[in-house]
Amino acid sequence: MNIEFNKNEDANKQLVYELKTRLQKIYAGGGEKNAAKQKEKGKLLARERIAYLTDEGSEWLEVGAFAADGMYAEQGGCPSAGVVCGIGYVSGRQCMIVANDATVKAGAWFPMTAKKNLRAQEIAMENRLPVIYLVDSAGVFLPMQDEIFPDKEHFGRMFRNNALMSADGIVQISAIMGSCVAGGAYLPIMSDEAMIVEGTGSVFLAGSYLVKSAIGEDIDNETLGGATTHCEISGVTDYKHPNDQACLDSIKKIMSMLGAPLNAGFDRVKAVPPKKSIDDLYGILPDNREKPYEMREVIERLVDDSEFEEYKKLYGQSIICGLARVEGWAVGIVANQRKVVKSKNGEMQFGGVIYSDSADKASRFIMNCNQKKIPLIFLQDVTGFMVGSRSEQGGIIKDGAKMVNAMANSVVPKFTIVIGNSYGAGNYAMCGKAYDPRLIYAWPSAKIAVMGGAQAAKVLLQIQEATLKAKGEIITPEKEAELLKEITDRYNRQTTPYYAASRLWVDGIINPIETRKVISMGIEAANQSPIKKAFNVGVIQT
Repeated sequence: MNIEFNKNEDANKQLVYELKTRLQKIYAGGGEKNAAKQKEKGKLLARERIAYLTDEGSEWLEVGAFAADGMYAEQGGCPSAGVVCGIGYVSGRQCMIVANDATVKAGAWFPMTAKKNLRAQEIAMENRLPVIYLVDSAGVFLPMQDEIFPDKEHFGRMFRNNALMSADGIVQISAIMGSCVAGGAYLPIMSDEAMIVEGTGSVFLAGSYLVKSAIGEDIDNETLGGATTHCEISGVTDYKHPNDQACLDSIKKIMSMLGAPLNAGFDRVKAVPPKKSIDDLYGILPDNREKPYEMREVIERLVDDSEFEEYKKLYGQSIICGLARVEGWAVGIVANQRKVVKSKNGEMQFGGVIYSDSADKASRFIMNCNQKKIPLIFLQDVTGFMVGSRSEQGGIIKDGAKMVNAMANSVVPKFTIVIGNSYGAGNYAMCGKAYDPRLIYAWPSAKIAVMGGAQAAKVLLQIQEATLKAKGEIITPEKEAELLKEITDRYNRQTTPYYAASRLWVDGIINPIETRKVISMGIEAANQSPIKKAFNVGVIQT
Protein backbone atom coordinates (compact mmCIF):
# COMPACT_ATOMS: atom_id res chain seq x y z
CA MET A 1 0.00 0.00 0.00
CA ASN A 2 1.38 3.42 -0.92
CA ILE A 3 0.79 6.82 0.64
CA GLU A 4 -1.70 7.82 -2.10
CA PHE A 5 -3.75 4.66 -1.49
CA ASN A 6 -3.87 5.36 2.25
CA LYS A 7 -4.83 8.97 1.64
CA ASN A 8 -7.66 7.91 -0.66
CA GLU A 9 -8.79 5.28 1.82
CA ASP A 10 -9.02 7.80 4.65
CA ALA A 11 -10.96 10.27 2.50
CA ASN A 12 -13.46 7.71 1.18
CA LYS A 13 -14.03 6.08 4.56
CA GLN A 14 -14.76 9.54 5.94
CA LEU A 15 -17.39 9.97 3.21
CA VAL A 16 -18.91 6.60 4.15
CA TYR A 17 -18.93 7.61 7.83
CA GLU A 18 -20.80 10.78 6.89
CA LEU A 19 -23.27 8.67 4.88
CA LYS A 20 -23.94 6.37 7.84
CA THR A 21 -24.34 9.31 10.21
CA ARG A 22 -26.84 11.03 7.95
CA LEU A 23 -28.77 7.80 7.44
CA GLN A 24 -29.06 7.25 11.18
CA LYS A 25 -30.64 10.67 11.53
CA ILE A 26 -33.08 9.92 8.72
CA TYR A 27 -33.96 6.52 10.21
CA ALA A 28 -35.16 8.36 13.33
CA GLY A 29 -38.02 9.77 11.25
CA GLY A 30 -40.02 12.39 13.14
CA GLY A 31 -38.05 11.90 16.35
CA GLU A 32 -38.43 10.18 19.71
CA LYS A 33 -41.42 12.23 20.87
CA ASN A 34 -43.54 11.33 17.85
CA ALA A 35 -42.34 7.73 17.97
CA ALA A 36 -43.48 7.50 21.60
CA LYS A 37 -46.97 8.65 20.57
CA GLN A 38 -47.14 5.80 18.07
CA LYS A 39 -46.05 3.31 20.70
CA GLU A 40 -48.70 4.56 23.14
CA LYS A 41 -51.33 3.55 20.58
CA GLY A 42 -49.87 0.03 20.41
CA LYS A 43 -48.48 0.63 16.92
CA LEU A 44 -45.15 -0.42 15.46
CA LEU A 45 -43.07 2.23 13.73
CA ALA A 46 -42.75 2.08 9.93
CA ARG A 47 -39.26 0.54 9.95
CA GLU A 48 -40.29 -1.88 12.72
CA ARG A 49 -43.20 -3.01 10.58
CA ILE A 50 -40.88 -3.68 7.65
CA ALA A 51 -38.39 -5.53 9.87
CA TYR A 52 -41.18 -7.73 11.26
CA LEU A 53 -42.65 -8.38 7.82
CA THR A 54 -39.48 -9.26 5.93
CA ASP A 55 -37.73 -12.61 6.21
CA GLU A 56 -35.21 -12.81 9.04
CA GLY A 57 -31.65 -12.35 7.79
CA SER A 58 -32.78 -11.39 4.27
CA GLU A 59 -31.44 -8.46 2.26
CA TRP A 60 -33.20 -5.09 2.17
CA LEU A 61 -32.58 -2.51 -0.55
CA GLU A 62 -34.04 0.85 0.39
CA VAL A 63 -35.22 3.24 -2.30
CA GLY A 64 -35.22 6.99 -1.68
CA ALA A 65 -33.95 7.09 1.90
CA PHE A 66 -32.69 10.65 1.29
CA ALA A 67 -35.85 11.83 -0.48
CA ALA A 68 -36.72 15.38 0.64
CA ASP A 69 -33.48 15.64 2.65
CA GLY A 70 -32.84 19.31 3.33
CA MET A 71 -36.17 20.31 1.80
CA TYR A 72 -39.36 21.76 3.35
CA ALA A 73 -37.45 23.58 6.10
CA GLU A 74 -40.34 26.03 6.60
CA GLN A 75 -42.64 23.09 7.29
CA GLY A 76 -40.24 21.54 9.79
CA GLY A 77 -38.66 19.08 7.35
CA CYS A 78 -39.88 15.76 6.02
CA PRO A 79 -37.30 12.98 6.63
CA SER A 80 -37.32 10.34 3.91
CA ALA A 81 -40.39 12.15 2.49
CA GLY A 82 -42.46 10.57 5.25
CA VAL A 83 -42.51 7.12 3.67
CA VAL A 84 -40.14 4.14 3.71
CA CYS A 85 -39.81 2.21 0.43
CA GLY A 86 -37.62 -0.64 -0.69
CA ILE A 87 -37.16 -4.09 -2.16
CA GLY A 88 -37.31 -6.89 0.38
CA TYR A 89 -38.23 -10.55 0.80
CA VAL A 90 -41.50 -11.73 2.34
CA SER A 91 -42.01 -15.48 2.65
CA GLY A 92 -39.13 -15.93 0.23
CA ARG A 93 -40.70 -13.70 -2.42
CA GLN A 94 -39.02 -10.51 -3.58
CA CYS A 95 -41.41 -7.56 -3.41
CA MET A 96 -41.71 -3.78 -3.14
CA ILE A 97 -42.74 -2.52 0.31
CA VAL A 98 -44.16 0.98 0.85
CA ALA A 99 -44.73 2.05 4.47
CA ASN A 100 -45.98 5.47 5.59
CA ASP A 101 -44.03 6.92 8.51
CA ALA A 102 -46.66 8.42 10.81
CA THR A 103 -43.98 10.03 12.98
CA VAL A 104 -43.37 12.51 10.14
CA LYS A 105 -46.28 14.97 9.97
CA ALA A 106 -48.70 12.08 10.72
CA GLY A 107 -47.63 10.45 7.45
CA ALA A 108 -48.95 13.39 5.41
CA TRP A 109 -48.12 13.55 1.70
CA PHE A 110 -45.65 16.21 0.56
CA PRO A 111 -44.75 16.69 -3.13
CA MET A 112 -41.65 14.49 -2.70
CA THR A 113 -43.79 11.84 -0.97
CA ALA A 114 -45.82 11.49 -4.15
CA LYS A 115 -42.69 11.39 -6.31
CA LYS A 116 -41.16 8.69 -4.11
CA ASN A 117 -44.33 6.56 -4.08
CA LEU A 118 -44.55 6.82 -7.86
CA ARG A 119 -40.90 5.75 -8.16
CA ALA A 120 -41.61 2.72 -5.97
CA GLN A 121 -44.58 1.81 -8.15
CA GLU A 122 -42.50 2.34 -11.30
CA ILE A 123 -39.90 -0.14 -10.05
CA ALA A 124 -42.65 -2.62 -9.20
CA MET A 125 -44.31 -2.25 -12.59
CA GLU A 126 -41.07 -2.57 -14.59
CA ASN A 127 -40.06 -5.70 -12.70
CA ARG A 128 -43.51 -7.16 -11.98
CA LEU A 129 -42.82 -7.13 -8.24
CA PRO A 130 -45.71 -7.69 -5.80
CA VAL A 131 -46.39 -4.52 -3.80
CA ILE A 132 -47.20 -4.34 -0.09
CA TYR A 133 -48.56 -1.03 1.19
CA LEU A 134 -48.46 -0.42 4.95
CA VAL A 135 -50.84 2.53 5.16
CA ASP A 136 -50.72 5.06 8.00
CA SER A 137 -51.24 8.55 6.60
CA ALA A 138 -53.20 11.71 7.30
CA GLY A 139 -53.46 12.37 3.55
CA VAL A 140 -52.28 15.34 1.49
CA PHE A 141 -50.33 18.06 3.32
CA LEU A 142 -52.88 20.78 2.66
CA PRO A 143 -50.59 23.85 2.76
CA MET A 144 -48.83 22.41 -0.33
CA GLN A 145 -51.85 20.86 -2.06
CA ASP A 146 -51.20 22.80 -5.27
CA GLU A 147 -47.86 21.01 -5.65
CA ILE A 148 -49.18 17.51 -5.05
CA PHE A 149 -52.79 17.21 -6.14
CA PRO A 150 -53.70 18.02 -9.76
CA ASP A 151 -50.83 17.31 -12.15
CA LYS A 152 -49.96 14.17 -14.12
CA GLU A 153 -47.14 13.06 -11.83
CA HIS A 154 -48.95 14.02 -8.61
CA PHE A 155 -51.00 12.13 -6.02
CA GLY A 156 -53.70 10.82 -8.37
CA ARG A 157 -51.19 9.06 -10.61
CA MET A 158 -50.68 6.52 -7.86
CA PHE A 159 -54.27 5.27 -8.05
CA ARG A 160 -54.01 5.06 -11.83
CA ASN A 161 -50.96 2.84 -11.28
CA ASN A 162 -52.93 0.73 -8.78
CA ALA A 163 -55.47 0.04 -11.49
CA LEU A 164 -52.90 -0.75 -14.19
CA MET A 165 -50.92 -3.10 -11.95
CA SER A 166 -54.02 -4.99 -10.90
CA ALA A 167 -55.08 -5.36 -14.53
CA ASP A 168 -51.60 -6.61 -15.39
CA GLY A 169 -51.63 -9.26 -12.69
CA ILE A 170 -49.12 -7.56 -10.38
CA VAL A 171 -50.24 -8.44 -6.85
CA GLN A 172 -50.93 -5.57 -4.45
CA ILE A 173 -51.75 -6.07 -0.77
CA SER A 174 -52.62 -3.20 1.56
CA ALA A 175 -52.70 -3.07 5.34
CA ILE A 176 -54.54 -0.12 6.91
CA MET A 177 -52.56 0.30 10.12
CA GLY A 178 -53.50 3.88 10.97
CA SER A 179 -55.26 6.78 9.30
CA CYS A 180 -56.28 6.48 5.67
CA VAL A 181 -58.33 9.46 4.58
CA ALA A 182 -59.79 11.30 1.60
CA GLY A 183 -58.19 10.46 -1.76
CA GLY A 184 -55.67 8.27 0.03
CA ALA A 185 -58.49 5.89 0.89
CA TYR A 186 -58.48 4.67 -2.69
CA LEU A 187 -54.97 3.19 -2.47
CA PRO A 188 -55.77 0.22 -0.19
CA ILE A 189 -59.17 -0.36 -1.71
CA MET A 190 -57.75 -0.38 -5.25
CA SER A 191 -55.27 -3.02 -4.11
CA ASP A 192 -56.18 -6.67 -4.66
CA GLU A 193 -56.62 -7.30 -0.94
CA ALA A 194 -57.03 -4.94 2.00
CA MET A 195 -56.77 -5.62 5.70
CA ILE A 196 -57.26 -3.34 8.69
CA VAL A 197 -56.02 -3.22 12.28
CA GLU A 198 -58.76 -2.93 14.88
CA GLY A 199 -58.65 0.18 17.06
CA THR A 200 -55.92 2.00 15.12
CA GLY A 201 -56.83 1.57 11.46
CA SER A 202 -59.49 3.73 9.84
CA VAL A 203 -60.45 4.53 6.27
CA PHE A 204 -62.94 7.09 5.00
CA LEU A 205 -63.35 9.75 2.36
CA ALA A 206 -64.04 12.41 5.00
CA GLY A 207 -63.24 12.36 8.72
CA SER A 208 -65.69 13.14 11.49
CA TYR A 209 -64.88 16.89 11.58
CA LEU A 210 -65.46 17.29 7.85
CA VAL A 211 -68.64 15.20 8.00
CA LYS A 212 -69.96 17.48 10.76
CA SER A 213 -69.08 20.53 8.70
CA ALA A 214 -70.47 19.19 5.43
CA ILE A 215 -73.72 17.51 6.44
CA GLY A 216 -74.10 18.20 10.16
CA GLU A 217 -73.78 14.56 11.22
CA ASP A 218 -72.18 13.84 14.63
CA ILE A 219 -70.09 10.65 14.45
CA ASP A 220 -66.69 9.45 15.70
CA ASN A 221 -63.96 8.20 13.39
CA GLU A 222 -64.07 4.61 14.60
CA THR A 223 -67.79 4.27 13.88
CA LEU A 224 -67.36 6.18 10.63
CA GLY A 225 -64.57 4.09 9.16
CA GLY A 226 -63.02 1.68 11.66
CA ALA A 227 -62.35 -2.04 11.36
CA THR A 228 -65.80 -3.16 12.51
CA THR A 229 -67.58 -0.85 10.08
CA HIS A 230 -65.58 -1.93 7.06
CA CYS A 231 -65.23 -5.64 7.82
CA GLU A 232 -68.78 -6.26 9.06
CA ILE A 233 -70.99 -3.61 7.47
CA SER A 234 -69.54 -2.02 4.33
CA GLY A 235 -67.36 -4.94 3.24
CA VAL A 236 -64.70 -2.48 2.10
CA THR A 237 -61.85 -4.38 3.81
CA ASP A 238 -61.20 -8.12 3.58
CA TYR A 239 -59.48 -8.98 6.87
CA LYS A 240 -59.62 -7.60 10.42
CA HIS A 241 -56.69 -8.03 12.81
CA PRO A 242 -56.24 -7.18 16.51
CA ASN A 243 -52.78 -5.60 16.18
CA ASP A 244 -49.92 -4.79 13.81
CA GLN A 245 -48.15 -8.11 14.33
CA ALA A 246 -51.24 -10.19 13.47
CA CYS A 247 -51.84 -8.05 10.39
CA LEU A 248 -48.27 -8.51 9.17
CA ASP A 249 -48.43 -12.26 9.87
CA SER A 250 -51.49 -12.42 7.61
CA ILE A 251 -49.55 -10.74 4.78
CA LYS A 252 -46.75 -13.28 5.21
CA LYS A 253 -49.25 -16.14 4.82
CA ILE A 254 -50.76 -14.65 1.68
CA MET A 255 -47.32 -14.04 0.18
CA SER A 256 -46.31 -17.64 0.89
CA MET A 257 -49.08 -18.85 -1.41
CA LEU A 258 -48.34 -16.74 -4.47
CA GLY A 259 -47.64 -18.58 -7.70
CA ALA A 260 -44.08 -18.61 -9.01
CA PRO A 261 -43.00 -15.41 -10.82
CA LEU A 262 -42.31 -15.31 -14.53
CA ASN A 263 -38.73 -15.70 -15.69
CA ALA A 264 -36.92 -13.44 -18.14
CA GLY A 265 -34.12 -15.97 -18.57
CA PHE A 266 -31.09 -13.92 -17.56
CA ASP A 267 -28.15 -16.24 -17.03
CA ARG A 268 -26.99 -17.01 -13.50
CA VAL A 269 -24.46 -19.45 -12.08
CA LYS A 270 -23.17 -19.98 -8.57
CA ALA A 271 -21.81 -16.70 -7.20
CA VAL A 272 -18.10 -16.31 -6.50
CA PRO A 273 -16.68 -13.37 -4.49
CA PRO A 274 -14.15 -11.10 -6.20
CA LYS A 275 -10.61 -12.45 -6.03
CA LYS A 276 -9.38 -8.93 -5.29
CA SER A 277 -10.66 -7.41 -2.04
CA ILE A 278 -13.70 -5.17 -2.47
CA ASP A 279 -12.43 -3.09 0.47
CA ASP A 280 -9.63 -1.87 -1.83
CA LEU A 281 -12.21 0.38 -3.51
CA TYR A 282 -11.68 2.95 -0.75
CA GLY A 283 -8.00 3.24 -1.65
CA ILE A 284 -8.38 3.08 -5.43
CA LEU A 285 -10.90 5.92 -5.80
CA PRO A 286 -9.00 9.24 -5.57
CA ASP A 287 -9.73 11.75 -2.83
CA ASN A 288 -10.23 14.38 -5.55
CA ARG A 289 -12.71 14.07 -8.43
CA GLU A 290 -10.21 15.55 -10.87
CA LYS A 291 -7.52 12.91 -10.32
CA PRO A 292 -7.15 9.99 -12.75
CA TYR A 293 -7.33 6.31 -11.75
CA GLU A 294 -7.64 2.92 -13.42
CA MET A 295 -11.33 1.93 -13.75
CA ARG A 296 -10.38 -1.69 -14.42
CA GLU A 297 -9.15 -1.87 -10.81
CA VAL A 298 -12.65 -0.87 -9.68
CA ILE A 299 -14.34 -3.39 -11.98
CA GLU A 300 -12.12 -6.24 -10.79
CA ARG A 301 -13.30 -5.63 -7.21
CA LEU A 302 -16.98 -5.67 -8.17
CA VAL A 303 -17.18 -8.75 -10.40
CA ASP A 304 -17.11 -12.45 -9.53
CA ASP A 305 -13.62 -13.93 -9.24
CA SER A 306 -12.33 -10.54 -10.51
CA GLU A 307 -12.75 -11.91 -14.06
CA PHE A 308 -13.57 -9.42 -16.82
CA GLU A 309 -13.80 -10.32 -20.52
CA GLU A 310 -12.98 -6.99 -22.13
CA TYR A 311 -14.44 -5.95 -25.49
CA LYS A 312 -12.27 -4.01 -27.99
CA LYS A 313 -9.68 -3.33 -25.30
CA LEU A 314 -7.31 -1.34 -27.54
CA TYR A 315 -10.00 0.71 -29.32
CA GLY A 316 -11.93 3.66 -27.91
CA GLN A 317 -10.07 3.43 -24.64
CA SER A 318 -11.84 6.23 -22.76
CA ILE A 319 -14.76 3.81 -22.29
CA ILE A 320 -14.25 0.28 -21.00
CA CYS A 321 -16.74 -2.40 -22.12
CA GLY A 322 -16.84 -6.09 -21.30
CA LEU A 323 -18.63 -9.11 -19.91
CA ALA A 324 -18.49 -10.38 -16.33
CA ARG A 325 -20.63 -11.84 -13.57
CA VAL A 326 -21.95 -10.17 -10.44
CA GLU A 327 -23.24 -12.53 -7.74
CA GLY A 328 -23.48 -15.15 -10.49
CA TRP A 329 -25.52 -12.99 -12.88
CA ALA A 330 -24.08 -12.42 -16.39
CA VAL A 331 -23.67 -8.68 -17.00
CA GLY A 332 -22.33 -6.33 -19.64
CA ILE A 333 -20.35 -3.44 -18.16
CA VAL A 334 -19.94 0.02 -19.71
CA ALA A 335 -17.56 2.16 -17.65
CA ASN A 336 -15.74 5.45 -18.07
CA GLN A 337 -11.97 5.14 -18.00
CA ARG A 338 -10.54 7.83 -15.76
CA LYS A 339 -6.84 7.62 -16.54
CA VAL A 340 -5.20 9.31 -19.52
CA VAL A 341 -4.88 6.88 -22.44
CA LYS A 342 -3.48 6.85 -25.98
CA SER A 343 -5.92 6.84 -28.90
CA LYS A 344 -5.50 4.69 -32.02
CA ASN A 345 -3.61 7.62 -33.60
CA GLY A 346 -1.19 7.74 -30.70
CA GLU A 347 -2.77 10.93 -29.34
CA MET A 348 -3.47 11.31 -25.65
CA GLN A 349 -7.10 11.18 -24.50
CA PHE A 350 -8.32 12.77 -21.28
CA GLY A 351 -9.77 10.44 -18.66
CA GLY A 352 -13.53 10.57 -18.14
CA VAL A 353 -14.17 12.18 -21.54
CA ILE A 354 -16.13 10.33 -24.23
CA TYR A 355 -14.43 10.44 -27.65
CA SER A 356 -15.91 9.39 -31.01
CA ASP A 357 -14.21 6.00 -31.06
CA SER A 358 -15.30 5.29 -27.47
CA ALA A 359 -18.92 6.17 -28.27
CA ASP A 360 -18.77 3.92 -31.34
CA LYS A 361 -17.40 1.02 -29.28
CA ALA A 362 -19.99 1.46 -26.54
CA SER A 363 -22.82 1.55 -29.10
CA ARG A 364 -21.72 -1.76 -30.61
CA PHE A 365 -21.28 -3.37 -27.21
CA ILE A 366 -24.74 -2.25 -26.03
CA MET A 367 -26.25 -3.75 -29.19
CA ASN A 368 -24.38 -7.01 -28.57
CA CYS A 369 -25.72 -7.27 -25.02
CA ASN A 370 -29.25 -6.77 -26.30
CA GLN A 371 -28.64 -9.50 -28.86
CA LYS A 372 -27.42 -11.87 -26.13
CA LYS A 373 -30.04 -10.85 -23.54
CA ILE A 374 -27.44 -9.71 -21.02
CA PRO A 375 -28.32 -6.94 -18.50
CA LEU A 376 -26.21 -3.77 -18.71
CA ILE A 377 -24.31 -2.07 -15.89
CA PHE A 378 -23.15 1.54 -16.36
CA LEU A 379 -20.35 2.76 -14.08
CA GLN A 380 -20.35 6.55 -14.38
CA ASP A 381 -17.37 8.83 -13.89
CA VAL A 382 -17.77 11.06 -16.91
CA THR A 383 -17.08 14.74 -17.57
CA GLY A 384 -18.86 14.77 -20.95
CA PHE A 385 -18.08 14.38 -24.65
CA MET A 386 -14.88 15.74 -26.19
CA VAL A 387 -15.24 19.26 -27.63
CA GLY A 388 -13.20 21.32 -30.07
CA SER A 389 -12.87 21.67 -33.85
CA ARG A 390 -11.18 18.31 -34.39
CA SER A 391 -13.93 16.48 -32.50
CA GLU A 392 -16.71 18.38 -34.25
CA GLN A 393 -15.18 17.73 -37.68
CA GLY A 394 -14.78 14.08 -36.72
CA GLY A 395 -18.52 13.79 -36.04
CA ILE A 396 -18.59 13.60 -32.24
CA ILE A 397 -22.26 14.63 -32.21
CA LYS A 398 -23.16 11.81 -34.60
CA ASP A 399 -21.17 9.20 -32.66
CA GLY A 400 -22.56 10.43 -29.35
CA ALA A 401 -26.07 10.24 -30.78
CA LYS A 402 -25.45 6.64 -31.84
CA MET A 403 -24.47 5.74 -28.29
CA VAL A 404 -27.46 7.51 -26.77
CA ASN A 405 -29.74 5.85 -29.35
CA ALA A 406 -28.47 2.34 -28.62
CA MET A 407 -28.63 2.87 -24.86
CA ALA A 408 -32.08 4.49 -24.88
CA ASN A 409 -33.57 1.72 -27.03
CA SER A 410 -32.08 -1.14 -25.02
CA VAL A 411 -34.65 -3.73 -24.02
CA VAL A 412 -32.42 -5.52 -21.52
CA PRO A 413 -32.56 -4.05 -17.99
CA LYS A 414 -30.05 -1.28 -17.27
CA PHE A 415 -28.50 -0.42 -13.92
CA THR A 416 -26.45 2.69 -13.21
CA ILE A 417 -23.89 3.34 -10.48
CA VAL A 418 -22.60 6.91 -10.26
CA ILE A 419 -19.07 6.50 -8.92
CA GLY A 420 -17.68 9.98 -9.52
CA ASN A 421 -18.49 12.75 -11.98
CA SER A 422 -21.73 12.66 -13.93
CA TYR A 423 -21.69 15.77 -16.08
CA GLY A 424 -23.73 17.03 -19.01
CA ALA A 425 -24.40 14.79 -21.97
CA GLY A 426 -22.11 12.22 -20.39
CA ASN A 427 -24.81 11.64 -17.77
CA TYR A 428 -27.27 10.96 -20.59
CA ALA A 429 -25.07 8.66 -22.67
CA MET A 430 -24.12 6.64 -19.59
CA CYS A 431 -27.77 5.97 -18.70
CA GLY A 432 -28.69 8.75 -16.32
CA LYS A 433 -32.10 8.92 -14.64
CA ALA A 434 -33.78 10.24 -17.80
CA TYR A 435 -33.04 6.95 -19.59
CA ASP A 436 -34.97 4.60 -17.31
CA PRO A 437 -32.35 2.55 -15.50
CA ARG A 438 -34.15 -0.08 -13.43
CA LEU A 439 -32.11 1.20 -10.47
CA ILE A 440 -29.65 4.09 -10.17
CA TYR A 441 -27.49 4.49 -7.06
CA ALA A 442 -24.58 6.80 -6.25
CA TRP A 443 -21.44 6.42 -4.19
CA PRO A 444 -20.74 9.19 -1.63
CA SER A 445 -18.03 10.42 -4.03
CA ALA A 446 -20.52 11.20 -6.82
CA LYS A 447 -21.12 14.62 -8.36
CA ILE A 448 -24.06 15.25 -10.72
CA ALA A 449 -24.38 18.46 -12.73
CA VAL A 450 -24.53 19.93 -16.22
CA MET A 451 -20.79 20.69 -15.98
CA GLY A 452 -17.95 20.80 -13.47
CA GLY A 453 -18.10 23.36 -10.65
CA ALA A 454 -15.08 25.42 -11.71
CA GLN A 455 -16.27 25.84 -15.31
CA ALA A 456 -19.87 26.52 -14.32
CA ALA A 457 -18.88 29.07 -11.70
CA LYS A 458 -16.83 31.05 -14.24
CA VAL A 459 -19.71 31.09 -16.73
CA LEU A 460 -22.21 32.12 -14.04
CA LEU A 461 -19.79 34.80 -12.79
CA GLN A 462 -19.54 36.32 -16.28
CA ILE A 463 -23.33 36.46 -16.53
CA GLN A 464 -23.73 38.04 -13.09
CA GLU A 465 -20.94 40.56 -13.70
CA ALA A 466 -22.56 41.61 -17.00
CA THR A 467 -25.86 42.13 -15.18
CA LEU A 468 -24.26 44.23 -12.45
CA LYS A 469 -22.28 46.34 -14.95
CA ALA A 470 -25.48 46.99 -16.89
CA LYS A 471 -26.87 48.48 -13.68
CA GLY A 472 -23.83 50.74 -13.43
CA GLU A 473 -22.11 48.88 -10.58
CA ILE A 474 -18.31 48.75 -10.45
CA ILE A 475 -16.81 45.26 -10.03
CA THR A 476 -13.64 45.42 -7.96
CA PRO A 477 -11.27 42.42 -7.76
CA GLU A 478 -12.45 41.89 -4.18
CA LYS A 479 -16.10 41.96 -5.28
CA GLU A 480 -15.32 39.55 -8.11
CA ALA A 481 -13.63 37.09 -5.73
CA GLU A 482 -16.58 37.33 -3.35
CA LEU A 483 -19.07 36.65 -6.15
CA LEU A 484 -17.02 33.74 -7.45
CA LYS A 485 -16.87 32.10 -4.02
CA GLU A 486 -20.61 32.60 -3.47
CA ILE A 487 -21.45 31.10 -6.88
CA THR A 488 -18.98 28.23 -6.50
CA ASP A 489 -20.26 27.28 -3.03
CA ARG A 490 -23.88 27.32 -4.20
CA TYR A 491 -23.10 25.30 -7.31
CA ASN A 492 -21.03 22.75 -5.38
CA ARG A 493 -23.89 22.22 -2.91
CA GLN A 494 -26.14 21.40 -5.85
CA THR A 495 -23.72 18.80 -7.27
CA THR A 496 -23.47 16.59 -4.18
CA PRO A 497 -25.02 13.10 -4.18
CA TYR A 498 -27.23 14.18 -1.27
CA TYR A 499 -28.76 16.99 -3.31
CA ALA A 500 -29.42 14.49 -6.11
CA ALA A 501 -30.82 11.83 -3.76
CA SER A 502 -33.10 14.30 -1.99
CA ARG A 503 -34.77 14.99 -5.35
CA LEU A 504 -34.73 11.32 -6.43
CA TRP A 505 -32.36 11.90 -9.33
CA VAL A 506 -30.79 8.76 -7.89
CA ASP A 507 -32.52 6.03 -5.89
CA GLY A 508 -30.05 6.30 -3.06
CA ILE A 509 -26.47 6.67 -1.88
CA ILE A 510 -24.60 3.51 -0.98
CA ASN A 511 -21.36 2.40 0.59
CA PRO A 512 -19.25 1.25 -2.42
CA ILE A 513 -19.00 -2.27 -0.98
CA GLU A 514 -22.81 -2.58 -1.30
CA THR A 515 -22.65 -2.23 -5.09
CA ARG A 516 -22.73 -5.98 -5.77
CA LYS A 517 -25.88 -6.33 -3.65
CA VAL A 518 -27.65 -3.51 -5.51
CA ILE A 519 -26.85 -5.02 -8.90
CA SER A 520 -27.74 -8.57 -7.87
CA MET A 521 -31.07 -7.66 -6.26
CA GLY A 522 -31.86 -5.44 -9.23
CA ILE A 523 -31.28 -8.22 -11.78
CA GLU A 524 -33.19 -10.70 -9.62
CA ALA A 525 -36.14 -8.29 -9.73
CA ALA A 526 -35.77 -7.73 -13.48
CA ASN A 527 -35.68 -11.47 -14.07
CA GLN A 528 -39.36 -11.59 -13.06
CA SER A 529 -40.31 -9.46 -16.06
CA PRO A 530 -39.73 -11.18 -19.43
CA ILE A 531 -38.65 -8.96 -22.32
CA LYS A 532 -41.58 -8.46 -24.69
CA LYS A 533 -40.12 -5.87 -27.05
CA ALA A 534 -37.61 -6.51 -29.84
CA PHE A 535 -34.44 -4.39 -29.83
CA ASN A 536 -34.49 -1.76 -32.57
CA VAL A 537 -32.46 1.43 -32.74
CA GLY A 538 -34.70 3.11 -35.33
CA VAL A 539 -33.09 5.66 -37.62
CA ILE A 540 -29.42 5.97 -36.79
CA GLN A 541 -26.60 7.44 -38.85
CA THR A 542 -23.58 5.25 -39.42
